[in-house]
Amino acid sequence: MDEKIYLKCYKQKSFFNLDIIFVGKAMKKTFDILRFTSWIAIVCSLVGSFLLFIVGAIKTHYALTTVLLGRVPNESLAHLDSSDIATAYLIKSLDTFLIALVLFIFAHGVYTLFISDKSIKNPKPVLKWIKTPNIGHLKNILGEVIVIILFVKFLEIILINLNSLTWEVLILPFSILLLSLSLKFLGLGRENHD
Repeated sequence: MDEKIYLKCYKQKSFFNLDIIFVGKAMKKTFDILRFTSWIAIVCSLVGSFLLFIVGAIKTHYALTTVLLGRVPNESLAHLDSSDIATAYLIKSLDTFLIALVLFIFAHGVYTLFISDKSIKNPKPVLKWIKTPNIGHLKNILGEVIVIILFVKFLEIILINLNSLTWEVLILPFSILLLSLSLKFLGLGRENHD
């Protein structure tokens, strides 16, 4: 194939086209090799996800020991009832699990977009419940989960500071509203089915 292209360009005395063709092929090979650096993001995200699942389990354990044994793991929460402390730790664990899932989804999305072989017809997806057709879709998923995490963080702040709320607490729900509206207007990852 390369010989045919070379002969065609030689006959037309068009060496400029020949250079572009060979540079293009070299760039393609380079990018094909460099895409495997995505493994760094994938492995680190999976390790972080696993770590956060452990941290979430520890926070759930704190909630259990607070309810069952009456232990208060953090003195800053001593002013709350044991059921409120347990609820606060369960909300914190929910927040931690959500971040762990975000890292897991991110790792899967990077794998799907950069590593998996797209040339296979009807490939079996690694995880059927996570579909990442493009980078916009991955950004949309991550943005939605970040909004949910911020909402859970707001609930945690309200619960812990229920007796001493100030107007500054309204900054977080206002920010959540603005982020939600921006995600809605951006429409990342939406596919037009026209």
